[in-house]
Amino acid sequence: MRFMKKAIEMLAPASATATALAHDQFDALIKKPSERDWSMKRFLISIAALSVGCGASAQSTVNLFGVLDAGIAFGRGSIATKTQLVGSGFNSSRIGFRGVEDLGGGLSAGFWLEAGVANDDGQGAASNSNNQGSGAGAAAPGSQPLTFNRRSTVSLVSASLGELRLGRDFSPQFLTTVQYDPFGATGVGSNQLILGATSARGPWAANGGSGGPAIRSSNGISYLLPETSSGVFGMVQRYLGENTSGTPIAKDGTGSGIRLGWRGGAFEASVAYAKTQYATGDIKQSVVGLGYTIFGARLTAAYQRDSVASALPSGKGWLVGANVPLGSGQILASYSGYKTDAVTSPAANKLALGYIYLLSKRTAIYGIVARLKNEGTSAQSLNGSLTAAGKSSTGTTVGIRHAF
Repeated sequence: MRFMKKAIEMLAPASATATALAHDQFDALIKKPSERDWSMKRFLISIAALSVGCGASAQSTVNLFGVLDAGIAFGRGSIATKTQLVGSGFNSSRIGFRGVEDLGGGLSAGFWLEAGVANDDGQGAASNSNNQGSGAGAAAPGSQPLTFNRRSTVSLVSASLGELRLGRDFSPQFLTTVQYDPFGATGVGSNQLILGATSARGPWAANGGSGGPAIRSSNGISYLLPETSSGVFGMVQRYLGENTSGTPIAKDGTGSGIRLGWRGGAFEASVAYAKTQYATGDIKQSVVGLGYTIFGARLTAAYQRDSVASALPSGKGWLVGANVPLGSGQILASYSGYKTDAVTSPAANKLALGYIYLLSKRTAIYGIVARLKNEGTSAQSLNGSLTAAGKSSTGTTVGIRHAF
């Protein structure tokens, strides 16, 4: 009897109430038959319920993940220089939650909530509600709360049919661009295709600026092709501006995008096209990218065209890059440019070099330097410095990145 009581104590949850209940159940088992039978039934029912709960939990997973990246950044321009501590010097700092539930038969459901973090000062990052500048939701300096601006989706996934994904997510055109940027479109080494398309000098300026879906789209309905051995991958997305009905801007920020690519062996290629509606002129984006791996080094190239259906300037950009393994890290290099067809011919080209040293699978230190040359009325600058139109700017960042 003592042995059986001890076994119950070991199996019962670690609390005084639960242990006492286990002893009561055991005492009931040695009472007269009628009471014992009823107690046994209750005991078995409890075990069955616990087993069902454990089975359900085993079919679901929820993970906490993130990246914290901080670096010391120095920028020099023709007008002013700046030194600062920055977040996301190499990888975007973030924190997120994601989960998957196995529904059986090759079907699963999932969610993904991911928030950008400015870990240098503890702020969050602004999101966007309507794919326009008016929906950027930027708060006063020092008061931006945490938002799931990077991704907030719920999905239904079929192993054979693909994935239906609803919510805020990357746009197809950005996924194609960032795939071929050695610096991942982040930090001082980021390619000019992104900087040109989303800056105040790019064609998006009068149609939402950085609030446009050049990188992420809100209110999105996406379909992704299933992952198969054929190497084909793709995505179709419809995103909604959700403005007041019956107004001239009712459809502003509404658009569609498609991405299609193939990956096999050392070679990969992808294309993307998107169109976003605006009362001041619809914007069309076309992107094509190529990648090839040889002797362990990955060579990439991309071209992007942003056209505006109005008198506003259109733009185009290009990128060539390389990821070369060296020791316990990688050398990163890219040369990119962007220009618009405005009368003043603004354009900017950037050369970026960096080295990433892996201290472990999750932690790395890095150093990146970039040189940007402006032409015409372009006055882009690096790392917070100030540069006059047509002048150059230099930026350097050294930092540490930890993923969890």
